[in-house]
Amino acid sequence: MKQALLEVMRMNRICRMVLVSCLGSLILVIFYFQSMLHPVMQRNPFGMDICCRKGSRSPLQEFYSPTQLELSSTAVLYQMRREQVTDTCRANNVSTRKRRMLTPNDLKHLVVDEDHEMIYCYVPKVACTNWKRIMMVLTGRGKYNDPMEIRANEAHVSSNLKTLNQYSIAEINHRLKSYMKFLFVREPFERLVSAYRNKFTRKYNISFHKRYGTKIVRRQRKNATQEALRNGDNVKFEEFVAYLIDPHTQKEEPFNEHWQTVYSLCHPCQIHYDLIGKYETLEEDSNYILQLAGVSDYLKFPTNTKATRTTDEMTAEFFQNISSEHQTQLYKVYKIDYLMFNYTMPSYLKLE
Repeated sequence: MKQALLEVMRMNRICRMVLVSCLGSLILVIFYFQSMLHPVMQRNPFGMDICCRKGSRSPLQEFYSPTQLELSSTAVLYQMRREQVTDTCRANNVSTRKRRMLTPNDLKHLVVDEDHEMIYCYVPKVACTNWKRIMMVLTGRGKYNDPMEIRANEAHVSSNLKTLNQYSIAEINHRLKSYMKFLFVREPFERLVSAYRNKFTRKYNISFHKRYGTKIVRRQRKNATQEALRNGDNVKFEEFVAYLIDPHTQKEEPFNEHWQTVYSLCHPCQIHYDLIGKYETLEEDSNYILQLAGVSDYLKFPTNTKATRTTDEMTAEFFQNISSEHQTQLYKVYKIDYLMFNYTMPSYLKLE
């Protein structure tokens, strides 16, 4: 009888421990979402989390309380960009509609730099290859010196960079609160055309041809040849657009990251980004971030690349053969990105 009583008491202790642990995790999750709903300026970013950091000031401190005059003069620009995101989230109820538990999969685009206390959310087709190279230099502990010595395919190897989904809930909360978070955006349809050209008009992208090209041809092309159905290497832009606006597409699976919306990749309505850079001012915004990190003396954002920006004129040419009905439907898909990042509706569109 005594032995049985001891066993019951032991089980009660175990249950209490499990309950306390679960409540602790829940509190951390609640704290995370509450903290993300308020701008950093209201959350006092210079509290205990970062005031005691050894050595030089963190990028977050330098960003909100700059010691250099040239850094403070541009603060208004980034504040306006942050406010635009906040206003769009509220006006379109994105934060309410998307207010759910962020899963590890939601955080896989957030690259963490422990040494400089920065988090970068990468968006494909917005100079993410070069920014991944930069992050490899910053986090490589001297392994890399020149970002352009890093091959493009090496920069995209997931194991070469640490992402936020690899941390515990407590560690995620701490980093989201005390690290400087930034992302880069691009005019949505320019980014879309860039993705199409890279993934469907280049002969070497066989994996995309097989995975998406064959599916697009099968759904959108009447009387497709067996070769086209087998290879999927000659997808037309009109077919690509039809695939994107097809309701069945996202019901079947989420968009590929190369044409997924930025707000779905980086979750700016749940995660407060301190700095939003733009592709149109890529070099200036990038070097500003490196200056905040205190590395601008020896590290500059690469500019001597062969990549060319998809211009407004080129994008307009791709949309010439897209019907006004399909243009309207496509704009609705990317409308939040247009509003959130203050891009004007393209003049070449003929919406219904």
